[in-house]
Parts: sequence; structure tokens; C-alpha cells
Amino acid sequence: MSIQTGFTPLVTIVGFHHARGPEVEGWFGVDDGQDPAADNDWPLLPFMALSDGAHASTEDFSYFTLRQTATATRAATSLFGMSCTRQVDASTLKERPADVTRSTVQKAVVIIVDSPHAFGPIRERLSMVTRAWFAQRNFTDLDIIKVPNASAGLPLRELIHEFKHQTLVLFKCCLLQPKMLFFGSRCEKLCMMQFSLISLIPSLLRNLQDCADPELDNYRQSLVKPTSLKTSERNSLIPYMGLPLQIFSKGGFFGPYTPLQQLDVLADYGTKSYVVGSTNPLLLQQRDRYSDILINLDESSISITSPSLRTALALTVADRRWIDFLTQSVQETWDDSDPSRPKTMGYTGSEEFIRLQFEDYLLSLISSVKYHIYLQGQTDPKALLADVEGDPSQDFGSEWRHAWMQTENFKIFQASTDSHLFDIVEPHHPCAGGLTMEDIQRRVAQQVSELHLDERFSVGKEVLGKHLAEGQKKVTSAFNTVWADIEVLRETQRKRYEERQRQNQAAGINNTSTTSPSEHPKGEPIIISHASIVWPKTQHPAHTDFAATATASVQAASTRAAGYISSWTTWAGEKRRERWGSSSSNASGSPAGTPSPSPSHSKSASGASTTGSPVKPSSESRLKRMSGHGHRSSVGGFSVAASAGGRESGGKGLLPLQLGRKSLEGTEREKGEKGEKSEKGAGSVTQ
Repeated sequence: MSIQTGFTPLVTIVGFHHARGPEVEGWFGVDDGQDPAADNDWPLLPFMALSDGAHASTEDFSYFTLRQTATATRAATSLFGMSCTRQVDASTLKERPADVTRSTVQKAVVIIVDSPHAFGPIRERLSMVTRAWFAQRNFTDLDIIKVPNASAGLPLRELIHEFKHQTLVLFKCCLLQPKMLFFGSRCEKLCMMQFSLISLIPSLLRNLQDCADPELDNYRQSLVKPTSLKTSERNSLIPYMGLPLQIFSKGGFFGPYTPLQQLDVLADYGTKSYVVGSTNPLLLQQRDRYSDILINLDESSISITSPSLRTALALTVADRRWIDFLTQSVQETWDDSDPSRPKTMGYTGSEEFIRLQFEDYLLSLISSVKYHIYLQGQTDPKALLADVEGDPSQDFGSEWRHAWMQTENFKIFQASTDSHLFDIVEPHHPCAGGLTMEDIQRRVAQQVSELHLDERFSVGKEVLGKHLAEGQKKVTSAFNTVWADIEVLRETQRKRYEERQRQNQAAGINNTSTTSPSEHPKGEPIIISHASIVWPKTQHPAHTDFAATATASVQAASTRAAGYISSWTTWAGEKRRERWGSSSSNASGSPAGTPSPSPSHSKSASGASTTGSPVKPSSESRLKRMSGHGHRSSVGGFSVAASAGGRESGGKGLLPLQLGRKSLEGTEREKGEKGEKSEKGAGSVTQ
């Protein structure tokens, strides 16, 4: 039974008053003085038209249901409303009414029709009219407000694209008539998703006359069981198969947008099931009270609070194969610029294709359930269908089948249909069969596609390339900076070296040596004083700090030279004592006429000193003379000038001094031989 024809759509304007809140400002399409809100008891109409959170967007839409009360000529039925809400800055109005005290003005244009199947095109017309009315900046001019009329369109592709295989879960959930709560921050999307879902049940949108009030039950009371069938005509097949399944019969309620003021209807004892939507997050805190299943559109998630419902809604292998095939057809033809139609402009993946697939699925489902009921009453195997193996309803889920057979819509279906529907439509699942490798591959491919790996990798590659480019720039910049610092340091050291060279030349450092470095042959050490050093020309490094090297070399040479001089002095003193001690003992113990070891200091027996004889200087006197004139020692390849007291001699009067052990021993031997000759001569003179 379809709702009555000839209903004139109603248009009204709802505004928000700063003191009174939302209120109806006027009606169009009715007789003068008539108020449909008062006649039909619609006190919540302004709250349904201005949804919660509508002020957060420039334009928003709300969808709701209304009950039209019974009259002498018609029965009570359901009407459907759509509102387009906009707001404008009050300071931009050409004529600002006195009661406008807020900074913004918010109004909604509402249209009420008797069937929601035309909401798609009506929405576009309503949006254009509302936008043009607000563009006038004069709300007293109402000539542009007209009743739009059109017919078709709901976003089925968006429903499957967003929920994928869970779309079938929602579809089967509707048939079980639980308490379904949709939540979303955008009112238009919230409402259209609900309309899209119930539109998957064939002919239901044209038979919603009982959905606005749980007390209405006109569909059941006026339903007549079909007695004839034309299989070639769809309009004859659908009613004969018991469609639509009336999920909003007595005890059922449908409110695409339900304000908080209408929650008492949901909590009423007579309300057994409903499909409602809300934009108020307060309902999320009471989800257990107001819902068996919560569909959060903002998070694209489904939460089933009832354990028994969760078990019944588990998809079988055949169900999952069927919905995966349908989802794949939508995903492969998806166009972000125009989601309503396939990008290939073909039939596969279109809304008509989707609607036909769900119609075939539902026809197979009710046929299989009818066959299941038939099997329970048959004991003769010959009465069974030869081409049907077992119970085909198992492919739709035994738990779901059992739950569905307890619902009100199944009772209406069972009472208004023939028991042998399986003779009209084959009792067979569209994708019957066990799990195959193709099913696994399809599911894996879908899961991989849901991960959006290509998009993530492309973004990752872009970010990685960006970081590598930045890193390369930083490394290049750092390398250039370090190289520039090195060049600056080298240039500074070079200038410092040249400056020290000029200072050294000006101070006459090279004049401290007895011989100019340029006069020495290659490889020969240059004589320097105790406090300075000059490198040989052939050994002078090109990039060495001259001052530091010279200072270190002078200190090392001075230390070694002082050590050698001290060692030699100690050794010479010991030799002198040993020598003179031996000479004294020989002189005291020898007979008369034995020569004295030191003729220069010895006296004759008669007390007269010997004069005129050649006398050699003693070792002590020689050492004093050497230390008095200065001494030069070659240490480590350097010529070091040493003077008495450790001071420089200025390069004057330097005597060559060899600090080797062999040279000292040779000197002592020579001294000993000359001493013996002198003693002999002295002895002869004494005699």
C-alpha cells in the first residue's frame, strides 16, 4: 500500500529568536490563517529544523519525520521534512528588524513532503532558494520562496565507500529491528546515510506512512495478500515476494534527526525499535541506554552493545564474498570529484547497480528462509527440490535467521506471502560456497588497499627526498664553512709566519752566530748561541712554525750541553785527584833524585825553586782557562756555545771543545807523557 497521492508540499520559515528560541515565522502553500504546526500538533518542528551545531557551518541540512493527524477524509500518516539552515552577519542587513539583537541572524527554510524518495533533487533546489534569499540581505522579501519539486537520488555509493563490508552488517541489522543510533557532527550527512540505508529495502521509501509515530500501524491493517503474479513485471514481483519488509510498523520509529526534546519518545515503553540520528554528543555518554548499535559517522565506526545482536550479525563466508565483490566494484570506479557516479560512466558500480544487487540478495534471502520453513515440515525426501542441496539459509547465517524470525516485520511478511516463494525465486545465496583461495586473495587485496600503502609510500618518498635535499644542503654548507675556516687559518698562519720572519730579520737574530747561514755548506750545522737556534737551509720545513720549533730545539740543546759539561767536569776532577794523589805518594816514597809530578810548583831539596825549565800547565789551570774563554760543544747536530757561568760569550773568543770520551782520554795521555818528561828533566836539574 502506498501513501495517498495529491499531497501539496508545505514550505515554512523557522528563525532563531534571542529570547524565545527557535520558532515558526510563516507558512507557504496553505490557506490564509491556517497553521499546519498547530493543526497537527508539531511543537518540536522548530527544533528539528534548526539542528544542534548548525551555527558551526555556513550551510547545513536537517531531515526529520512528522505525524499528520487523522481527519474525516484521511487516516493518520507520516510526513517528511527537510530544512536548509544558513546564517548571516546582522550588520550587513539592509533592513534590520528591531528584535534582531544578536550579531548573527540564523534562519531555516523548511519543506515538508509525503515521501522521502525525492529528497535528492529537492535538496539542490532548496539550497539554491535559501542561498538566493540570504543574498538579498532583506528577509522581508519572500517572493523568491517557492515550492521546489523533483524526484530521485540518494548517496548509495558513499555509503558503501565509507563502510565497505559493514554496509551488509547495517542492512541485516535493519531487518532485525534493533535500536539503531547514528551520530555525526554534520546533520546532512547524518540524515542521508540513514535514508540511503533504508532505501536498500525495495519500495520502503514509498511506504513509510507509519514511521513518524510508534503508535501508527496503518500498513499492517490495510495490507492485502497478493493472489496474482506477472514474473516479467518488477512492480508485480516485488509485492508478491512480500516487499517491502516493513521495519517501521507498530512500535517502530524513524527520526533521521532527533533533537534532545524528542528523547522521551525513544525511552517510551511503546517504542520497541527505531533508527534515529543525533548531532549532540550527550547521547554518546548514554549509548547503552538509547542504542543496541551505535554508528559513529565522524569515526566511521560501528559499536554493537548487545552481545546477542553481535552474534547474529556475524557475516558468513558467502556474505563476505558477496559484499566484497560489491565493494570492489565501487572502489575501482570511485571518483573523488563526483562520488555519485562511476568514473568509467558505466553501469558497474553505479547506484542502480548497487540497488539491484541488494534486491537480488534480499529476494534470495527470503526465498531461502521460506525453503527452510518448508524443510522443517517435510519428512519425505522426494518432496525436496532436486537442485538444492541441504538448507540454503545456512549461507545467510543461522543465528541471523533465527533472530529475524522473531521480528515484527517477519510476522507481517509471513502473513502476507505464499509459502512456496522458493518456486518463484531460487533459494540460493548469490555467492554460495565455501572459502576459496580467491576469497582470501580478494580480502588481502582489499585490506592492502585500505591501508593506502601507495599513498603512504608516495608521501614517505616525498618527505624522504625533502629531508635528503635539506641534509645535502646542510652538509655542503658545513663543508664549505669548514674549508673556508681552514683557508682563513692557513692564511693567518702564513701571515703570522711572514710577520715573525720580518721581526726576526729586523732584530738581527741570525747575527748571533759566528758564521752566516748562507756561508755554510749544505748539511753543516750552523753555530748559534745558548738562547737561539737556526735551522740548516736543507732541513728547514716549509710549513713549520719557526718560533715554536726553534724554542723547543734550543731548550733541548741547552739541557743536553749542560749535562755533558757537568759530566766532563766531574770526570776530569776525579782524574785530577787520582793523578795528583798518585804523584804525591810516589814523591814521598821515592829515593833522592826521583822527579816531582808537578815541576812548576815543586822545590829543590835546598829550598830553591827551579826556574828556566819548561813547565806544563796543570789540569786545573787548563780547565780554568777553558772555562774562562768559553767552550763550544756539538750536540745533536747543533753547535752550542757555552761560557763560564752558563752565559753567552757573544761569539767572541770561542775555543773548540770536544766532549767525547776519546778526546778527553787522549788529552790526559798527552798530559801524562809530557808530565813524565818534565819530571825527568827536573830530576836531572836537581841532581
